[in-house]
Parts: sequence; C-alpha cells; structure tokens
Amino acid sequence: MADWPQVMLGGLPIVRSTMEQAATGFIEQALRARGQNNLPFYSTSANGQVLAMCVRDREFMQLMLEADQIHADGMPMVHCSKLLCETPLPERVATTDLVHAVAERAQDESVSFYFLGASEEVNSKAVAAMRKLYPRLRFVGRRNGYFSPEEEEDVVADIRAKRPDILWIGLGFPFEQKFVSRNLEKLRGVGVIKTSGGLFDFLSGKNPRAPMWMQRRGLEWAYRMYNEPRRLTLRYMLTNPVAVYALLRYSR
Repeated sequence: MADWPQVMLGGLPIVRSTMEQAATGFIEQALRARGQNNLPFYSTSANGQVLAMCVRDREFMQLMLEADQIHADGMPMVHCSKLLCETPLPERVATTDLVHAVAERAQDESVSFYFLGASEEVNSKAVAAMRKLYPRLRFVGRRNGYFSPEEEEDVVADIRAKRPDILWIGLGFPFEQKFVSRNLEKLRGVGVIKTSGGLFDFLSGKNPRAPMWMQRRGLEWAYRMYNEPRRLTLRYMLTNPVAVYALLRYSR
C-alpha cells in the first residue's frame, strides 16, 4: 500500500488520506495479498477517546503504534490539524463511512469480508444489512465478540481457515488492538485487518448516526452522548479535556 504522508496529532502519526484513497488502498492491498502468506496490513483509527487513553497510558500508545496505518476517525482531529499542522488532514476517514466505500469497490473485485465483534444479534444484523446494500459483496464468515480467552484460538483458527481479504474487528478500544497484537502472526494470509470500534452497532441499526450537519461540525460525540447519556457522559467529561491537551501539546 502506498506510503501516504502523515501528520503528528496528539502524539500519534495520522495518515493524510482521503476516503477514496483509503478505500482504494484497502482493495489494492487485499488483492495483492491473495495467495501469499504475508502478515495482514493492519489499519486502525484514532479519536478523542483514543488520544486521551494514549496520553494516560503508554501501553495504549504502543498498541496504536503497532498499526501500519492510523486514520483520523473524528472531525475535531481534522479541525485541529488545520490549526496546528502545516499540511492538515484532507478529511475525516470514519470507519462507519469507510466500510461502505470499501464495500462498493469490494463487490466489483470479489473482495471478501469477515465481521468479528459485537453481540450475536448485532453482528448478524450488520452482515444482513451490508448484504442488502451490496448484494454482490462476499462474506466468508462472521463471529460475535463474546468469546473467552480459551475460545480465542478457535476464533483465530476459523478466520485463518477462511482467509478473508478484509477482516473488520469491532471489539472496542483497546480490546481489538490487543487482539490484533496477540494474533497478527497467526493471521498470515488475511489481506487487511481494520479495527472498527462500534461499527456493527451502527450497521445493524442499534445506534443511529448523527445528522450530517453535526458530523461535519465535529459534534457527533454530542449526539452520541445525547442518545446514551448514562454510558457516555462521564466518559466524555473525562476524556475530552485530555484529548484537547494532547492535541495542543503533541501535534506538529
């Protein structure tokens, strides 16, 4: 995959990529990896919560730095790059949008998907929703994210046996990054791994997307907090100030 330029935001090297470049890059990498036994190309994303956790805990920072690529999954990061960086990010590459951009191209190239994560109901509905939107999209497997440490080896074995071109992992930060760190070597033959956070909740319809005007203004977090106040209010109160500090202190 092309080595795109990066900017340092909040202490993390964020790739300067458009949505189109990211989606095309995934497809090219997946096709290039077929028939090989190479390590997967590992792509992850960062938002304010991730930045805050990385500042507080070096273990999380190291987990993020293991990825081959980090996308900005939040408009506040794009806005900050315009203020703090000589070469700002061209746009946000949110996983909830990226999956559709990739799927459109994947069905034309017969590039296969595997969804790992969320509850059985949510995972199943997410796959069904994608199949309805993209009838020619190939799914070689799916698995909910509720498995014990003892079951993890079997989960990895199933993925390895089915050799998806692109593996989407929605276990939440930092669990999905830890899963990749533990199992990357065992997943040789998979083309691309993309950590996906709460992607399947949105695809399944469990969680609604914010109105487009809120997304463009970087207020999607406020919409999510309005819909899930008990779960997210305290989280955002604790992480947003730290994320702002990280952006101001560790960006260039």
